[in-house]
Parts: sequence; structure tokens; C-alpha cells
Amino acid sequence: MFQLKSRIWIEDKEGIFLGEGRIQLLLAIEKEGSLSKAAKSMKMSYKKAWNLVDAINKSSKTPLVITSTGGAGGGGTTLTNFGKQKIEQFELVKKNCWEFMKAQNALLNN
Repeated sequence: MFQLKSRIWIEDKEGIFLGEGRIQLLLAIEKEGSLSKAAKSMKMSYKKAWNLVDAINKSSKTPLVITSTGGAGGGGTTLTNFGKQKIEQFELVKKNCWEFMKAQNALLNN
């Protein structure tokens, strides 16, 4: 039995804008409310997480993530509505792609 496999990512002229790993980081940021906690939950260095978020925001005209610096109340990192929208769009594209791949797998195995 044959099985087609695929990975999905979105590129711009600078390189990768969003892919599965970056989406997982954005979801972790949304859950944790902190870039450092999100990075830790993914077993990723803070520097790598920061570089990914910085690259995502620089590739977009509208930021997907906003950060607030610490202080008495502490800082935090949150997704913007635009960031949430991009996650939803990516997940829909991924779902549609896998449905297409499922149909193509059926063709290969007839």
C-alpha cells in the first residue's frame, strides 16, 4: 500500500512565514500568555522562540504577536486577532490539503 505524505508551510520572499512548528509556538503563546513559558512548554530555548516570533511579525504587515515588558504586574505575550485569524486559516488549509491527500492516496491504491 502506498501513502502520500506532505508538510505544509507558507513562504514569502524572505522564507518561511508560517509552518506547523510556528503554529504550535503561537498556540503555546496563546495558552501560556508568555513567550518564555511557551518556549519552555515546547522544550525550546527562549532565544529560538523569540527569533521565530520576530521573524513571523517582520514578515507580516500586521503583527501576529504582541509583547508587553515586565514590571510590577509582570510582562506577557499575546496573540493579536490577526494572529488568531492566521492560525485558523492555516488549520483550514491543512485540513483541506489532508482531505485532498486522502483522495489521492485512494487513487494510488486502486
